[in-house]
Amino acid sequence: MPLDAINWSLVLLIAVGAGAFFAVFALVMTLWNLALFEKPVDDGREIGDLVSVCIPARNEEANIEACVRGVLSSTHRNVEVLVYDDQSTDHTPAILARLASEDSRVRIVPTHTLPAGWNGKQHACWRMANDARGTWLLFTDADVRFEPAAVRRALLAAKAGTGTTGSDATENGAAGTGGAQIGLVSTFPRQETGSLSESLAVPMIFFILFSYLPFVRMRNSLDASASAGCGQFLMARKDAYFASGGHEAFKNSMHDGVKMPRCVRRAGFATDLFDGTDVVSCRMYRDLGSTWRGFAKNAYEGLGSVGLLVFVTIVHVVAHVLPFVVWPLMFSFRVTPTVALLAGVAIAAGMTQRLILAERLRTSIIGALLHPVGVVMMTLIQWHSLLLHLTGKRTWRGRGGGMQAVAG
Repeated sequence: MPLDAINWSLVLLIAVGAGAFFAVFALVMTLWNLALFEKPVDDGREIGDLVSVCIPARNEEANIEACVRGVLSSTHRNVEVLVYDDQSTDHTPAILARLASEDSRVRIVPTHTLPAGWNGKQHACWRMANDARGTWLLFTDADVRFEPAAVRRALLAAKAGTGTTGSDATENGAAGTGGAQIGLVSTFPRQETGSLSESLAVPMIFFILFSYLPFVRMRNSLDASASAGCGQFLMARKDAYFASGGHEAFKNSMHDGVKMPRCVRRAGFATDLFDGTDVVSCRMYRDLGSTWRGFAKNAYEGLGSVGLLVFVTIVHVVAHVLPFVVWPLMFSFRVTPTVALLAGVAIAAGMTQRLILAERLRTSIIGALLHPVGVVMMTLIQWHSLLLHLTGKRTWRGRGGGMQAVAG
């Protein structure tokens, strides 16, 4: 069909109408999910389980001591801290040696040559898991900061089957999924940002999570696609971890936050999310370069297919970018009142959603106010991530990943 034969006014009306629908849908889903995203009630019960906190570290001299000391300050005293130093070239080994000499709960797991087919982080976590003594394995990152209640909060969530529906939740963590026991719980730490690029990109994690994952389905199904987790805080029961294959099941992946919950569910265990905003925090990046590289290494893998990437791109453009372009044109009479109204609905829904998320999860207000800019930035990162995936150029701190690792 010739371009001059297309009714562009109708095309615009359909696009903006679809955008308004998707923006309102995302707002409603977010409100529903936030109502289910809860802190477990602390009833004061004694929990004696040993928790092995596993921290992979490569050149983390600026972070590792604060992370380890945060874990050691836990109100749940029955913890051990395992650290795998992945051939650091800075002062990380010396800091770890000092911490281990000061507290017997800190153990340095021996370093091994990175095997073919593995990336560095998954290999480090796998080694620590095999050395761990705890009933629970908590995998975290060196840049994560723990408040004293963090480990206990996670244990309470696991023991209670946080947010499960129905009456079959038990002390052992039976979820509203046909009685399946909780095998893994996760939370998304409070994301601290400084630079504008961080403020634009990092809160998009929550925007995507709360817009598109129905928490009610997560808690009423063992469907792997209905799960979610954050690689900064994944706590798995040891038997569920090894039954699911552990990190070996996704040894060349860059997205343990997606892969581990799915593997645990396929092994027949339930997974859940709890609100840890006030007890765990993290500042992942410091500038545009590190922010872009950090998200690009696994943004595509988090989606999993080109088809889904195309769909999400279209939805985000029509729902969260196009309305901000179209709506101002109403003042020049270049759009119909109906199109302007639909664009206004989309803008109102999107901004309301972002401001609610920013207030509840304590993320950047600047990022919320610049919502369409953040959407564009994350979309570009996702497509760049696809390119890195196809060319095998993704790595974890230079320690293998993706196709590069598979090729050895």
